[in-house]
Amino acid sequence: MLTNNKLIKDLKHNLNSDNVLSAIEERYVYAQDATNSKTISHLPDAVVFVETTEQVQKVVTIANKYKTPIICRGAGTNVVGACRTDHGGIVLNFSKMNKIIEISRENMTATVQPGVIVGDLQKEAEKIGLFYPPDPSNLAVSTIGGSIAQSSGGAKTFKYGSTKDYVIDLKVVTAKGEILRTGSSTIKNATGYNLNSLFVGSEGTLGIVVEATLKLIPKPETKKVLMAYFDTIEDSVNAVNSIIEQRIYPATLDFMDKNAIQTVEKFYPAGLLCDKEAALIIEVDGFKNAIEYQQNIIVSILETCKASAIQYSTNEEEYEKIWTARRSSMGACAKLKPNVTTDDVIVPRKNLAKLVKGINEICQKYKLTVCMVGHVGDGSVHPQIPIDYRDEEEYRRFKLAKSEIYDLTAKLDGILSGEHGIGAEKRNYIHKVINNVALDYMRQIKKTLDPNNILNPYKIF
Repeated sequence: MLTNNKLIKDLKHNLNSDNVLSAIEERYVYAQDATNSKTISHLPDAVVFVETTEQVQKVVTIANKYKTPIICRGAGTNVVGACRTDHGGIVLNFSKMNKIIEISRENMTATVQPGVIVGDLQKEAEKIGLFYPPDPSNLAVSTIGGSIAQSSGGAKTFKYGSTKDYVIDLKVVTAKGEILRTGSSTIKNATGYNLNSLFVGSEGTLGIVVEATLKLIPKPETKKVLMAYFDTIEDSVNAVNSIIEQRIYPATLDFMDKNAIQTVEKFYPAGLLCDKEAALIIEVDGFKNAIEYQQNIIVSILETCKASAIQYSTNEEEYEKIWTARRSSMGACAKLKPNVTTDDVIVPRKNLAKLVKGINEICQKYKLTVCMVGHVGDGSVHPQIPIDYRDEEEYRRFKLAKSEIYDLTAKLDGILSGEHGIGAEKRNYIHKVINNVALDYMRQIKKTLDPNNILNPYKIF
């Protein structure tokens, strides 16, 4: 407690004391993120709202002095425990570093602070005819810093790629308090190692991102979305393959299984057809005349691939209705039981039907409900499992099912995360898909860049 008091005193002396929270109620709020964890094992020692890069450097200096962890936090919406404070430490809150520094039409880039909301950046870019494609489902609150930390994706990853494909430069405060630039303001860069790729997806374990320069692209002229329903999961996956084989590249190819369709329709009625085994949400974008052509071909393919019904968007309201239904899946699932967990496993698309069926069989085996959605175009599935953590027996079954789902994913040549990260929730399973040689090199990189192990320790490994 004496060390803790000295730490807080030091933080308040070196920073704006109003930006340093130390009351137990305040610290309790920041001990958890959007992960549905059973318990909170440890509160942070302090929460600091930083406003400048220099303040971040001061916090790093103090953290090294007391050998206390730093846990960076944006909106706290991650679902793998990446912001949890299981070992105490300083929560570094970036909500006050939320400025869009520049959007350059000529360079087609945006330079932003880490607290900028993804959806806000998209809106500002679109005002001048540009487009930032990464679209995590929580983009209305998710921050750029958090999406860089987790290498977030979203529905448009299939066509446009994920966050990692749009980061061209980062300004990083290292574990020693130094300023590191990882790239440049140019779109191409073959000068030295690609440090951007090292920090994107590192979950705040290697350095603290305080500024990002992101690539933008021209905004598509228009867009349309449709929902196609199928009587079997295999038919829905076959339809995806047939669309791609015809050289049609939709902006999104998303998936909902029967349980997800029924659960969404029960709590957020959108006119979904609840007697179908699967649905595809397919969005096309581009020039208006090209969209009509693509949609006609897609509809023809869907009918050939046994789609039993197709719903179209003919205006913005219908477009939003379909996407609201898809994005409501976790919220709807959360109404089934006190807790809901969502996962993020990904396999080669040829194995997707086996993954979906296998997850269903595992959950049936352990008497668990599962609603599945995902980005079928790139083989990504999000099993959403409602449970009651107070029920010890159900929680035991859930843990067994989770491990078997990861075993199945590994068997199907998949990985444990395509866009959510590893955090604390999956660190004990990462060996299932990453070999020991690779893990050893990862640990060496961590030790080299963070010798005192103060940057979000005990995450990933």
